[in-house]
Amino acid sequence: MNFGATILDATGTRLSAEEKAFFAQANPFGFILFARNIENPDQVRALTSEMREAVGRDAPILIDQEGGRVQRMRAPHWREWAPAREEIARAGAHAEEVMYLRSRIMAYELREAGVDTNCAPLVDVICADTHEFLTHRCYGDDPVRVAQIGRAVADGLLAGGVLPVVKHMPGHGRGTVDSHFALPQTGASVEDLTRTDFAPFKALNDLPMGMTGHVVFSAMDDKPATLSPAVMSHIRDEIGFDGLIMTDDITMKALDLGLEEIARGALEAGCDVVLLCNAALEDRRRVADASGQMSDAAQARAERALAARKTPDEVDILALDAKLVARIA
Repeated sequence: MNFGATILDATGTRLSAEEKAFFAQANPFGFILFARNIENPDQVRALTSEMREAVGRDAPILIDQEGGRVQRMRAPHWREWAPAREEIARAGAHAEEVMYLRSRIMAYELREAGVDTNCAPLVDVICADTHEFLTHRCYGDDPVRVAQIGRAVADGLLAGGVLPVVKHMPGHGRGTVDSHFALPQTGASVEDLTRTDFAPFKALNDLPMGMTGHVVFSAMDDKPATLSPAVMSHIRDEIGFDGLIMTDDITMKALDLGLEEIARGALEAGCDVVLLCNAALEDRRRVADASGQMSDAAQARAERALAARKTPDEVDILALDAKLVARIA
């Protein structure tokens, strides 16, 4: 049986009996954690174990652990990380090495807690109009440099046994509003987009997983990328990405349709799996029913992505920490 075409979250720090029964029935491809799900290492390990036990397999468990404001696992139990843009500025010529080191250390902390997938690297390219909700998370305004640093982040995660999820496909940098609250749009030509916004995704098109952005590219379609067959085809055919594509959270205000309609629309457009966050259990049931099981093509991509998980290479994390501090200094 194929996986359910959803990635779902939990209400609290442990699964309720209702959630366990629902997850066993819905068989979501994976799960995602938020700050409300996280108290301490032992608790997170117990929760991730319950999630996997509910579906009877080693399901991927995702998190947003970028650093700065977007960081779910925090002190005192885990390291605090600077925003990516700040870290890269401090690192200067050592930016790639620094971002690799911190991603490798992040991967260690994630794996220790039972988390094996991180929604990074973020390779959206900064431009003059990029909304402030995104700028501190970005790696820069040069597509080539952004791709190089994105590769370092992905390599650090993979070396630590954590799957990277490149985002936000095919580029969120021209968004002038926060897609959590409104729908970003850009009228840039396909030629300009190809030269800038799309370029890092093409350079990283071999990564196992990607996440869409809820952005309208009016030169291609009047629908946001997540719901646009034209944009999704461009991601597959022109950018050349054949990894598993998940949506960004479909509860974000950029998408103003009903949740079931969004889920069906995203899958019909070409996404492989629907991400639903911060929803009541009944909404999770409805979206899981609307999404159904993965298509055979999506299942094949999912299995390839899971096969990219590997046993972490053996490293001295304290030595890596010291090296990271020295490089930043």
